[in-house]
Amino acid sequence: MLKRICCMPYTHGGEKSKFLLQAITRHIHSGEVRCSARSFFGVEDFVDDDNSRPYTYQKEKKSKNPNKHISFKQRTIAYMEPFTLDVFISKRFVSASLTHRVTSRQVAVAGTNSKDIKAALQSRSDIPACLAIGRILSERAREADVYTASYTPRERDKFEGKIRAVVQSLIDNGIDVKIYLD
Repeated sequence: MLKRICCMPYTHGGEKSKFLLQAITRHIHSGEVRCSARSFFGVEDFVDDDNSRPYTYQKEKKSKNPNKHISFKQRTIAYMEPFTLDVFISKRFVSASLTHRVTSRQVAVAGTNSKDIKAALQSRSDIPACLAIGRILSERAREADVYTASYTPRERDKFEGKIRAVVQSLIDNGIDVKIYLD
């Protein structure tokens, strides 16, 4: 379509059409971005800062100190202790899961919101519920051939009460849990 429009006035002659065609080809073949899609706030949506990659690709995080030494333990801990325990306790329910660090795949999950556990418990967030979650999680972990895990509490969590009950129940039912307290 553009070719037909540009060639029509040129074939009929005229000095103005020659200049128009030259200006169009000069802008097309220069390789510069004349206009790009912009968002509501005026930030380019489709290109990076250097106009080389689409914005959806994540940029590599540059280290503040590129010469920093990474210890052998830091490099191998994900392979030496591949399974991590994650415990979440809210006012209404308790859930725990064992996750493989390298593949980020959940191997075993147990929570008081599931239908089979919900019916057997009086309360979904008390200490007996935490003990039941630990017992069920250990059974599911043994089915998946997981016998060891590591647990690091979140910054806001203290290793006492309900969290300790879940971990202690896992240990009592045959899962070796290595606890890292800061």
